[in-house]
Amino acid sequence: MTLSGENGQTAPRARSRRAFDRDKALAVALEEFWTYGYETTSIASLTKAMGINPPSLYAAFGDKRQLFGEAVELYQRTYGTVPASEEVPDARTAVRAVLMRVAADYTDPRHPPGCLIITAATNCGPGSQDVQTDLRTIREATKASLAALIRRDVETGALPGDVDAEGLATFYASVIQGMNQQAVDGASRETLEKVAEAAMRAWPEPGPA
Repeated sequence: MTLSGENGQTAPRARSRRAFDRDKALAVALEEFWTYGYETTSIASLTKAMGINPPSLYAAFGDKRQLFGEAVELYQRTYGTVPASEEVPDARTAVRAVLMRVAADYTDPRHPPGCLIITAATNCGPGSQDVQTDLRTIREATKASLAALIRRDVETGALPGDVDAEGLATFYASVIQGMNQQAVDGASRETLEKVAEAAMRAWPEPGPA
């Protein structure tokens, strides 16, 4: 039925649904993926948590895979990356800062524990290999950034010339992944900070002055 005003014009039909906040909906989707992983999180659970129906989700975000991609981008913007080389005086300072930051982030009670980039594809099946590949690429890029910082210090003489930059970066990437699992298992920030300090004791001695 249409409604006519006094001048005979057809009045706009009242909206039956309240428009949703896309940014808030994306933040909710991020928490769902972070908590349950990509494979386990369903369209039904997403729409229930976001307070929208499936057509609205598809219209706003495309499909589940596209929504996950946006959630990953939001995670990266919100929870930071490895500092750029010009932001830190040396690789040791950068690596320690990263470890201390993840100790805080992974145990922050305001969001799910651990790291979305590490855990979201853990239980993915063959149909979600692209998700696994994308997250692995992000992790490899982080490791490469750490290696670049270490390599810079080797080249400047701040670290000995025989230091294996890639090997050392892989060691600290492994520490980060271990801290993630500890956080998921309920470890406290204090515990993870102790892990970080222990890991830093493995840092090579400075090169000759």
